[in-house]
Amino acid sequence: MIFNQEPHDLLSTMHKQHAHDKENDRMETGSFPVVRRRRRDGGGSDGSARTRFVTGLLITLLCAMLGFGYAIQLNNPTSSYEAMSEDELTRLISETSTQVQNLEQRKSELTSQLNALKAAADKQQEAARIAKENEETSGLLSGRLPARGQGVVISISQGQKTPVDAATLFQLIEELRNAGVEVMALNSVRVVTSTYVVDIKGGLQADGVALKPPYTVKAIGDPQNLQNAVNIAGGVGSRLKVKFGSNVRVSTPDTVIINEIRAPRTYTYAKTVE
Repeated sequence: MIFNQEPHDLLSTMHKQHAHDKENDRMETGSFPVVRRRRRDGGGSDGSARTRFVTGLLITLLCAMLGFGYAIQLNNPTSSYEAMSEDELTRLISETSTQVQNLEQRKSELTSQLNALKAAADKQQEAARIAKENEETSGLLSGRLPARGQGVVISISQGQKTPVDAATLFQLIEELRNAGVEVMALNSVRVVTSTYVVDIKGGLQADGVALKPPYTVKAIGDPQNLQNAVNIAGGVGSRLKVKFGSNVRVSTPDTVIINEIRAPRTYTYAKTVE
């Protein structure tokens, strides 16, 4: 203890201690960090700006890496499927199967509609074609339309022995019908199913129209059959020659044209069935 020393010794000891403490104050022992004051000049501002730039660059690079990883994940469905659970995969397969079934059903419906439209169009076209054919056929049979085609032209002169009667001329018309004639005209009269020939004073009459010799019959059909129907032995041609003394001539031009037509018949009681 310093209090048990002599005053002289005590003073000497105090001076030594003070010197030792002063020496320790000048030394950096490293036990505590040296605290220095921050500089307030421009050098601190440059360091702060550089730090912020580096920090922003790192953040931008990190965001770019995250975006790249997300894009790879989107473009790699296998990885997405691998990350799914069994329940999620089962649900996805079920939904896909349902969509496929709906698309197949829709395809079947559209195919049926297309086939129905085609059938309807075909039926309409076929009906229109048949209607046109029927119109032409009925127009030819009824005498409303002119006609042309292969056939024969028969010319019968006035009988040298006796005038040709209505029965023989009507028989000629029937023989031609049996031979397959399609369209026929007698002088200026279009011959139809209701055509009649009668004897009148001074000649013949067909459907109310007087006939004068020579009688000309234009017939469209197979030329050979029609010619045979007239020239057959013992037929109407032979009768006209033998009994009446008429000159019968049958020609087969390339085209027989029948322009004689009849006005449509007006029906009082009959109505068209629709």
